[in-house]
Amino acid sequence: MIKVGIVGYGNLGKGVEKAVSQACDMELTGIFTRRDPASIRPAGMTPVYGLEDAVQFEKDIDVMILCGGSATDLPQQTPEFAARFNVVDSFDTHARIPEHFDRVNQAAVKAGKTAAISIGWDPGLFSLNRLIAESILPEGNSYTFWGRGVSQGHSDAIRRIEGVADARQYTIPVPEAIESVRNGENPDLSTRQKHTRDCYVVAEEGADLERIESEIIHMPNYFSDYDTTVHFITKEELADNHSSLPHGGFVMRSGTTGDNSHLIEYSLKLDSNPEFTASVLTAVARAVVRMNQEGLAGARTIFDIPAGYLSWKSPEELRKSML
Repeated sequence: MIKVGIVGYGNLGKGVEKAVSQACDMELTGIFTRRDPASIRPAGMTPVYGLEDAVQFEKDIDVMILCGGSATDLPQQTPEFAARFNVVDSFDTHARIPEHFDRVNQAAVKAGKTAAISIGWDPGLFSLNRLIAESILPEGNSYTFWGRGVSQGHSDAIRRIEGVADARQYTIPVPEAIESVRNGENPDLSTRQKHTRDCYVVAEEGADLERIESEIIHMPNYFSDYDTTVHFITKEELADNHSSLPHGGFVMRSGTTGDNSHLIEYSLKLDSNPEFTASVLTAVARAVVRMNQEGLAGARTIFDIPAGYLSWKSPEELRKSML
């Protein structure tokens, strides 16, 4: 059995707990939190520890799944944990992935550990589909559309702003842009032409709403390149109308081979963004343990992971049942 630890017990951490419970070859050893461990009520009987206690479990945990946010948690936590454990994270700030990879790789190589970064569905599964489609159709154009759905990373980034009590951010694809791609028009679309962003924010009492709105719409890597609308609502409205966490999207590649045109399209429709992302993290955690057992130390992305290592089935079973 692969022994798993969870760092962080928000929506993503709870999703990992469910995913591990469905894995026939995994067991959850511990949950590690910055909060008071006594305040955490896991779904099962898994013990909960303070984050500082994780160092005591170096020999007891095969892989740590890191469930913090990309804005401030993972840039610090992933290198720190990769110096002691095999790890998987869901770092999703696309523009900063190269530097995050380098920092994690340095720590993991030195420790002889394996660290998979930026795992999820985008970055992650969508990244892999973009690579495959472009490799098959080198003459063409690739397009990615996200939503309509709640972005966990963007919502978390808003919640980090001073004066924000809670928030949900919806990413919305522009319908005309999608149809243009499907019609084979091969449009040249800017970031702003592909998506809009809607933010629903509960502000703390007395907070400066104009400052909060300005910080959101001008936030680099998150909102500054998009048409962004900020709605200030009550906590009751947020609970009544924005409590679920759906998401999804499309990866599309329009290309030609000689005189013929082709369209590759891969899509996801998710009732729960965190639970689906957690399931991807959990599958990759299995692969990380196998890779480390083979002596493959350092940081890895979805591009570097053999597909068969994601499955609990043996190579013989995969060849018989799926190939």
